[in-house]
Amino acid sequence: MQINFQACSEKELWQYVAVHLKIRGIDTVLVGGAVVSIYSKGAYHSGDLDFVKTSMFVTKLEESMNEIGFNKHGRHYIHPECKHIFVEFPGGPPLGIGDDNSIIPDKVEVRGTIIKILSPTDCVKDRLASYIHYKAPEGLDQAVLVAKNQNVNLSKIKNWCKNEKADWAFAEFLKMLKSE
Repeated sequence: MQINFQACSEKELWQYVAVHLKIRGIDTVLVGGAVVSIYSKGAYHSGDLDFVKTSMFVTKLEESMNEIGFNKHGRHYIHPECKHIFVEFPGGPPLGIGDDNSIIPDKVEVRGTIIKILSPTDCVKDRLASYIHYKAPEGLDQAVLVAKNQNVNLSKIKNWCKNEKADWAFAEFLKMLKSE
């Protein structure tokens, strides 16, 4: 697969990197703002791809990233031709949102290879988590953006907020969603 690093979208770069890693035995799940970009059909741009590794026993990550032109700078992987998006591997496993560690990502087939991404519902919960735990108002805006563009399970989001002791966040989310 070829990719134009200078003009690629978050979705194109995610698919390129995730397929490459999966073929090398490194299973990942895309999380964070890039998921918002994908589910909002480009209405939001994150500027980075956050991958959570599904195994603690990953070897040769840096070597695999170097194979496709990414070099490690601190905690980021940067491609010299891709100035607008970098890659990082925060946390995990396990894959979790707030206190919920039972997240089952969506699977997407790209050229015969299965790669993973947070579901739209879990993406909303992830963005609400940044709103709840880090007081980041953009998290609420991003959650609403995803819910407007994708089918999400509001009852699962409501229950997750309740378990996080953040019924107030679900109320604000629902109010914004209905006013949009």
